[in-house]
Amino acid sequence: MTLSPDEIKAFQTSILEHYYEHNRSMPWRESFDPYEILVSEFMLQQTQVSRVLPKYLEWLEKFPRLENLAQAPLADVLIAWSGLGYNRRAKFLWETARIIHFEKNGIFPHSAAELEKLPGIGPYTARAVLCFSKKSPEVFIETNIRSVYIFYFFKEKSLVKDSELFPLIETTLYKENPKIWYYALMDYGATLKKKIKNPSRKSAHHTKQAPFKGSFREVRGIILKELTQEAAESLDLRQLQEKHKIEYQLLYDAAEKLCSEGLVLKEDDVYVLG
Repeated sequence: MTLSPDEIKAFQTSILEHYYEHNRSMPWRESFDPYEILVSEFMLQQTQVSRVLPKYLEWLEKFPRLENLAQAPLADVLIAWSGLGYNRRAKFLWETARIIHFEKNGIFPHSAAELEKLPGIGPYTARAVLCFSKKSPEVFIETNIRSVYIFYFFKEKSLVKDSELFPLIETTLYKENPKIWYYALMDYGATLKKKIKNPSRKSAHHTKQAPFKGSFREVRGIILKELTQEAAESLDLRQLQEKHKIEYQLLYDAAEKLCSEGLVLKEDDVYVLG
C-alpha cells in the first residue's frame, strides 16, 4: 500500500489532534530516563495501565535508580512486584539491571540489537525504550498501535499480518517527535477499543487468552502470593493444598516450574523465595 504525502499528513493530523485533546496522563511519559522507561515497559507488557500506575510509583520509591534495583536481593524484587502477575518479568528486569550496572558500568545500550540481548527484552521493548528515552525514530508495534493501522487502512480485510503494517508505520512515522507520536497512536487505539469492536481481532496474530481461573498460571500466582504478600518465610505444599483446595500435583508442578525459573528455591521439601 502506497500513501501520498497528503494522505500521510491527514493521518498524522487526525492522530495528533486526538492526542492533544484526549491524551492520557502517565508519569513515565514525562520521563526521558531509560531506567524509568524500562520499568514502565516491563510492567505494561501484559498488565493494564490502571494496575500499573500505582505499582510504578511504589517501585520507584523502593528502587529509584537502576543501581538500587541491581543491588537488591531477588526476594525483595519479587515482593515489590507482587500484584502485577507474570512474575518472570520482575526477575528479567532485575537481571537486566544487574547486567547494565555491574557489566556495563551503568550505561544503557544505545541500539535495539544490544538491548535485545538483555533478559526479557524483545523487539518491541527495545525500540520503545530507545524511542521514549531518546526520541529515536524507531519502528515498532503493540496492540493499540496495531488497532489504529488496521482500523484506518484495512477496514475490509481480515487476518492482517504485522508484516503488512510495518511499512505503513515506517511511512507515517511523525519524525518531528516520535515519542509523542507513539503515545498518540496508543491513546487513539485505546479509544477505538472503547467505541468499536477491537480492530486487533482482525490481526493474523490475535490470540484469545485462555481462562485464568483454574489455570496453571493462577496456581503459580497463588504460590508467589503466599510467599510475597502473606509474609510466609517458607511454603509447605500440603498446607497450601488444604487452604486453597487445589490438586497437589498441579501445585507441585507449578512450584517446580518456579524453581526451574529461579523465582523460588526448594529447601527440605518446602519452598522459599529465590
